[in-house]
Amino acid sequence: MTELESGETRDGIFRYRISVPDEAIDRNGHVNNVVYVQWMQDLAVRHSDATGGTRAANEVGGTWVARSHHIEYLRPARAGDLIEALTWVADFRRASSRRRYRFQRDDQLLARGETDWVFVSLETGRPRAIPDEVAQLFPIGDFEPE
Repeated sequence: MTELESGETRDGIFRYRISVPDEAIDRNGHVNNVVYVQWMQDLAVRHSDATGGTRAANEVGGTWVARSHHIEYLRPARAGDLIEALTWVADFRRASSRRRYRFQRDDQLLARGETDWVFVSLETGRPRAIPDEVAQLFPIGDFEPE
């Protein structure tokens, strides 16, 4: 498992520092694409935990499941790199939400991505409307982090 270091939320953006371990590296010598998907999921969960979103979702009998991921790889990351990972909620729709991600090293953008998350009932597993008490914990916007 990749070491995720301390996270913080500023201006609606959750920021986390990732120290790239040797086991994240593929045979091409850079971070494997599947690792980025894992990081995206881990960031979303940690952001939700930090804002109280996980607790609020559980209290109303709901949870989030990923419907789709999209990632654009721009530059390789290697073992030992210290990456700043950012995530934020881009929008809420009736029962779904788009979350965006950026991975950068120093001032270089390494990858960016997006996940379409669906809010579902814990009891039935079926999509349900996102309650206001959950949505209000996440500022939404199309942030352009520095």
